[in-house]
Amino acid sequence: MHCREVKKGVWECVADGPTDAVTGKRRQLRRRGKTRKETASKVEKALRELSEDLIDEKRVRKKTFQMVANEWILVYAASGVKRSSVRIRQKEINILCRYIASVNIAKISHKMYQNILIDLTDEDYARTTISGVNSCAGMIFKYAIRDKLIKMSPADGAIVPKKRRSVEEIEKETIEEKYLEVDELNQFLKATTKHGLDLDKERFFLMAFTGMRPGELCALKWSDCDFAKQTIRITKTLYNEDNNMRKYELTPPKTEGSVRTIAVADEIMEMLRPLKVQQSRLRLLAEPEEYHDENFMFARPNGYPFIPKTLITRMERLLDKTSISETKKATPHIFRHTHISMLTAAKVALPSIMERVGHEDAKTTLKIYTHVTKKTKEDDTKRVAETFGAILNIGAS
Repeated sequence: MHCREVKKGVWECVADGPTDAVTGKRRQLRRRGKTRKETASKVEKALRELSEDLIDEKRVRKKTFQMVANEWILVYAASGVKRSSVRIRQKEINILCRYIASVNIAKISHKMYQNILIDLTDEDYARTTISGVNSCAGMIFKYAIRDKLIKMSPADGAIVPKKRRSVEEIEKETIEEKYLEVDELNQFLKATTKHGLDLDKERFFLMAFTGMRPGELCALKWSDCDFAKQTIRITKTLYNEDNNMRKYELTPPKTEGSVRTIAVADEIMEMLRPLKVQQSRLRLLAEPEEYHDENFMFARPNGYPFIPKTLITRMERLLDKTSISETKKATPHIFRHTHISMLTAAKVALPSIMERVGHEDAKTTLKIYTHVTKKTKEDDTKRVAETFGAILNIGAS
């Protein structure tokens, strides 16, 4: 190590570090301080870290959290994940950057990071959102470790706070809010039949009686529909980031288990037959260069598929014709949970239900299954009491 006094009160020490693994060139470590001892100590520390952990202190000094996050998101996007997943991760990065965008990656402590999660909870972010932010941060910090920027992840051991619900919140939230009761489904489908616009009847009946996701429905093609076997095959979902009909993307379903073939009721299949004939006519009448001929089941007059947002808009319009909105906040996804409740009431086994809906989140499915099963048992008890009331009264007298 060579040390010299650059000027009064300023010392500089230089030492040879490990050879750069990429360039093969010798790397020098240069540090400055107020005294020779202090400066030499800085160089020795840098040498130790570089030799033991291969962490280049000088390089790390230039890396903020946002810089590392921007590098990571590019690698994440290149890993083959869906564009919708990349978009969600970017939103989570934006949340983190509100707190630590300009903070040096090596200066982020466990306490600093934990306080971010606590603050997000205090700001009433949903726990699922905070869990997503925590997962995203964990992946970014692991990337930083692999890139030899930090030794440990500040997210290790971090806890996503869980707010204790009030009595009012517990009493207000019920599992019934997640699905439509029989009378509510009947009310909505009647409104669809009476007031529905083009394709409303076919789409909402199909979702209610198959449990498919909105994105899966929008991605359906006629090649997925087998009228002879009365089945519909689910192999893809439609993603549209900016709601431009021409900029859609077909991606694999949510999970491997989501690829499935569903048996469909005769009545629903009969609804779809005239639709196929109608689309064939539109295709013949349209200008070939203007028609998007990709064989979508639910297509616009120009052949382009409808996007999931259309289902939300159409459903809101129809809900105004019912009393459902007075007690529930319903979106197209509610038909998925409704179908689970219908299958449960029909005494279909839980594994069969999971397979039919494409391995829906087990927690939600089990909640609905357990609730409806319990309710069915209560109804069975009432039926027994009504049927054998006279005999029961003998014991009461």
